[in-house]
Amino acid sequence: MNSNIVSRREMVEKQISSRGVHDTKVINALLEVPREFFVPENMLEFAYNDSPLPIEEGQTISQPYVVALMVEALELVEDDRVLEIGAGSGYAASILSRIAAEVYAVERHPVLAELARQRVGELGYDNVKILCGDGTQGWPEHAPFDAIVVAAGGPEVPQSLLEQLAIRGRLVIPVGDDLRTQDLLRIKRTGEHKFERESLGHVQFVPLIGSEGWSLDGKPMAPQRARKPLEITPAKARSYSELISEHCEPFDTGDIENVNLDSLLERIGDARVVLIGEASHGTSEFYRMRAGITRELITRKGFKIVSIEGDYPDINVIDRAIRGRKTTELRDSPFSRFPTWMWHNEEVESFVHWAKEYNSSLPGPDQVSMHGLDLYSLYNSIGAVLAFLDETDPVAAESARTRYGCFSPWETDPATYGRAAVSGRFRQCEDEVVKTLSEMLEMRIGNALEDQDEFFDAVRNATVVREAERYYRVMYYGNRDSWNLRDKHMFETLRSVIDHRGPDAKAIVWAHNSHIGNTAATEMGMRGEYNIGQLAREHWGSEAYLIGFGTDRGTVAAASNWDEPMQVMDVRPSHEDSYELLCHETGIDGFLLPLRESRNATLRDKLLRPHLERAIGVIYRPETELLSHYFQAALPSQFDEFIWFDETRAVSPIETPGGTGVPETYPFGL
Repeated sequence: MNSNIVSRREMVEKQISSRGVHDTKVINALLEVPREFFVPENMLEFAYNDSPLPIEEGQTISQPYVVALMVEALELVEDDRVLEIGAGSGYAASILSRIAAEVYAVERHPVLAELARQRVGELGYDNVKILCGDGTQGWPEHAPFDAIVVAAGGPEVPQSLLEQLAIRGRLVIPVGDDLRTQDLLRIKRTGEHKFERESLGHVQFVPLIGSEGWSLDGKPMAPQRARKPLEITPAKARSYSELISEHCEPFDTGDIENVNLDSLLERIGDARVVLIGEASHGTSEFYRMRAGITRELITRKGFKIVSIEGDYPDINVIDRAIRGRKTTELRDSPFSRFPTWMWHNEEVESFVHWAKEYNSSLPGPDQVSMHGLDLYSLYNSIGAVLAFLDETDPVAAESARTRYGCFSPWETDPATYGRAAVSGRFRQCEDEVVKTLSEMLEMRIGNALEDQDEFFDAVRNATVVREAERYYRVMYYGNRDSWNLRDKHMFETLRSVIDHRGPDAKAIVWAHNSHIGNTAATEMGMRGEYNIGQLAREHWGSEAYLIGFGTDRGTVAAASNWDEPMQVMDVRPSHEDSYELLCHETGIDGFLLPLRESRNATLRDKLLRPHLERAIGVIYRPETELLSHYFQAALPSQFDEFIWFDETRAVSPIETPGGTGVPETYPFGL
């Protein structure tokens, strides 16, 4: 028997079948197609090794297992039409041709494209066509395709490929914002503007070069996201804006505190969790309207939890003040870490004073509590854990102090710890923080602690230390893992707070739109990212109500770069391809826009077509706004409600005292 046939069978048995690829169509194709035919002569002896191999033009032929995994993920049937991006040697196109009816492959290197044509021709695979061109643009003349597979890693999913995918079609593509590693995503088109995605694991591919991928100098061609697929003609814009005008509920932007919210509360109904966003971290109108909605939910709907995209120990200082709990001293003053204005401003101060007054006549179980969800407070959280243990278990405190000493060189700059840990020049602190948290959780069983709120806060701070340690290690890998780790931590903290407050507790979340809106309906989701909103939707279903905000122009409190001073900056008018422009064109200064399908099916259907959406965080760079602050989204799938302010102004920050120690009435003089 031919030695190559024997090697091919061994490859399929040992490298493919044994690792979980069982689709008989894929297995038979791998057994039929001679891989040795697609590698250079000096690589023939390695043709059936389980590894990528170098081919002409400095490119590679993919590892056999990865080819098999991707082809199986396409879920092909015999009459499918398939598009392959990155034909390379022609091997994967040949595998596809043994399963599908038609295969169209695009390769950007002319030499490779010609060699691939010759090889598939010599093998008699006459259902394969190969084009030399920009793969990120697909092959529109032959669209739509039942399946698309991309054999190179892009910074995001090319819009052109999404457009060329048939309804019920499948797209398999490596995506990552780092040239070194990607997530292998499978995206299924479930409607004209609806896509579902899942991650199949980490992979490493050559860069996807093209107008909707990476440039030759290794930079993403992100400005292309506003090209042809997103262009909105003036006529379409007018029709969309007219629909928005017809279905929205206008309000007086000059009297935000007294906006009638009866209809919004009716739509929220019996929701368990209401997530209220913001389109920037420094806009007064967003903060004031959010506070107004929150007051109504508390007084009329029985909500008693406000969870915030802020550090746990910092927000805990506020919680203690509004609930009359004993004060605690942090190592660093709360809200002294950049960006200080995000929660330490007059708009938040006003709500905090209201919450304290509201709580003053209520018993503890009925009071409103406030909690931080974020994980950046390594230094303060370590201090809070040690302070609790010093009072309750001095022996455990000494043990924890020794373990946390692992962070001593890095406590005030944990990002430096992450860099040192991943470089291998310094031992990781993971085991120490896990042991400390585990021992604290055992205290719950072994001790009848009098103050369960104090114990809960200590455990949450110990959890922050554990997750922060992971976060600062992961962030140096340069992919979406750090984002996902952070949002999963915030979601799990939210669930823990709800469980702690009781079986019937209802919660409100304050965070940025990018954390609140369902990521599955955005460009972020296409990159493999998820957020609190998506996790809440998956966990609570319709009992999670997601509210987003938007504005056209005005001012915002932000910085030009991380750790630089806050400035009051002018917000540029909306981009011509954005949802914000559609709202601005209504000519209405402020409105509520219900987006759930049961309310406005016609409006939803129109707005489901992806548009750009603006997101300003604590950094704002107007000069690169399209690249830095816009992403694609399908607004009605992202939010249940959208609140519009045509013109906005910056929040009013409160000066943060420096130095160590916390004044008894800090942060808001309560």
